[in-house]
Amino acid sequence: MRAAVFDIEGTVCPISFVKDTLFPYALKKVHELVPGVKFPLTTDQEDPIVPYLRQFPDEYTASAEALLNHVDDLTARDVKAPYLKSLQGYLWKFGYECGEIKAPVYADALAAFRRLREQSIPIFIYSSGSVPAQKLLFSHCDSDPSDVTPMFEDYFDTVNAGPKTEQSSYRLIAEKVGVPAQSIMFFSDNPLEIQAARGANWQATLVVRPGNAPLPDEWSKDSSLVYNLDHLP
Repeated sequence: MRAAVFDIEGTVCPISFVKDTLFPYALKKVHELVPGVKFPLTTDQEDPIVPYLRQFPDEYTASAEALLNHVDDLTARDVKAPYLKSLQGYLWKFGYECGEIKAPVYADALAAFRRLREQSIPIFIYSSGSVPAQKLLFSHCDSDPSDVTPMFEDYFDTVNAGPKTEQSSYRLIAEKVGVPAQSIMFFSDNPLEIQAARGANWQATLVVRPGNAPLPDEWSKDSSLVYNLDHLP
C-alpha cells in the first residue's frame, strides 16, 4: 500500500452523524433564523443567510412560511437539491465554528491515520459530501486535537472525482494521486463503492460499523471485511 483513501460516513465516523446530527441541526437553525428575515427577499439585504435563501426557486421565497415548508419537505424526503445543500453547508459551518457541532470520528480511525502518517503513507478522503464539508468535519472533530486535517494530502468528492460507484472515478483519483492503482487501498462501508474501486484495479477493504446498513449476503463473507481499522499497520 502506497496510498490510503477513506470514505467518511459509516467508515471513519458513524453513519448516523449526518442523519441524526447534521440534518436536524440545519433544520433547527433554519427555523430559528428564517422568521427573522424580511420577505420578499431582495439583493440589498445584509443578513448573511439571505444569499443562500435567494438560491431557492422563486415560488418558495415569497414568504418565510413557504420557504420553511419547502425545506421541511425536501429534508423529509431526503431530496439533495443543490440550493438546500448550499444552505445546509452554511448552517453547518456556523455550527462547527461556534462549537455546537463536533464530528465523532472513531478513535481507531484516528489511530490508523497516525500510524499511516508515521510510515509516510499519504492519506486521502473520498466522500459524496463536498470537499468544503469534508474539511469542516475533519477540522472540528470530537478529539484532541480537534483539527486533524494536517493528516490528509487531499480530498475528493463527486465534483472533482465523479460518482463513487463508477470505476472511472477511481481511475481519475489514481491519476491525481500519482500512485499505481494496485498500490492504493480504499476503505468504505458501501459494497458498490468497493466493487467500483476493485474494478479500477484498486485494493479495497469493506468496513462494517454499528448502525450501518446490513450487508447483502454475497458480501457478508468478503475476505476484506473488517469491523475497525486496528489492523492497519
